[in-house]
Amino acid sequence: MPHTVEWNVHVDLVEDAEGRTRARATLDTGTTTVTGRGAAACAPGDRDIPEIGDEFAAGRALRDLGEQLLHTAEHDVAAVGAAPEPRRSPMYGWPL
Repeated sequence: MPHTVEWNVHVDLVEDAEGRTRARATLDTGTTTVTGRGAAACAPGDRDIPEIGDEFAAGRALRDLGEQLLHTAEHDVAAVGAAPEPRRSPMYGWPL
């Protein structure tokens, strides 16, 4: 049976007074919202390039969001009596 839905993700980025970039990724499924969070800070001695901090913070927020979705799906699968997908770690030979 065909199934089509549209989910929207909105990412907010804010740099605080200490130079730390914080990100919030919010998924809206139409029936619920899930929020992932991430942060990044420039290491002392590194050149400050705001776009890189944005990328790290947003990527971490999206990864957090993804982990929450996977956890929810695993819980839902268990609730209907099926076994969860086996985890492979590290993925593709690289730790996350």
